[in-house]
Amino acid sequence: MSTPETPPPADASAAPPPPAERPTGLRAYSELGVCALLLAVGVLVLVDAVTMETVASVRGPVGPRTVPLIVGIALLVVAVLLAVDVLRGGRGEAEGGEDVDLSEPGDWRTVALLAGVFLAFAALIDPLGFPLSGALLFWGSAYALGSRTHTLTRDPLIAAGLSVATYVVFHTLLGVQLPGGPLMGVV
Repeated sequence: MSTPETPPPADASAAPPPPAERPTGLRAYSELGVCALLLAVGVLVLVDAVTMETVASVRGPVGPRTVPLIVGIALLVVAVLLAVDVLRGGRGEAEGGEDVDLSEPGDWRTVALLAGVFLAFAALIDPLGFPLSGALLFWGSAYALGSRTHTLTRDPLIAAGLSVATYVVFHTLLGVQLPGGPLMGVV
């Protein structure tokens, strides 16, 4: 008596890929660094919220401590839950975006350009004011992220318009005092 053989799968590529090997040593628990960072930020937010000086008669029913307390507690809860998951063997999925080639190295030039633009913005916001330094921020960010066709024509105009519009919305409509710089009386 012969036993029937199992036919091979019609498509060999339909078989699931072999499971990835589990890292050992420190790599197995590298996600605990994220837990530590979330825990540190949560503690910092809570300490700042608790030590914040407020006047009860001015603050109303929901004071300025409410949102930082909620965010700080949420950060602590997420840090603990993530740590428990990592220690139980849970592991985040590797990034696999459809337009991201994970075999290529990172684009450190873009990162350096963006960091330089943000540092220049932080250094120039007091002497130049938000409208001018914001325009440089938006223009520099557009250049760093790949805008090359209209770098000297369209991009500066869009950056200036966006910066002035942001300044007007924050300063006039929301009442947030941003430094105006030399354009203080104009805008």
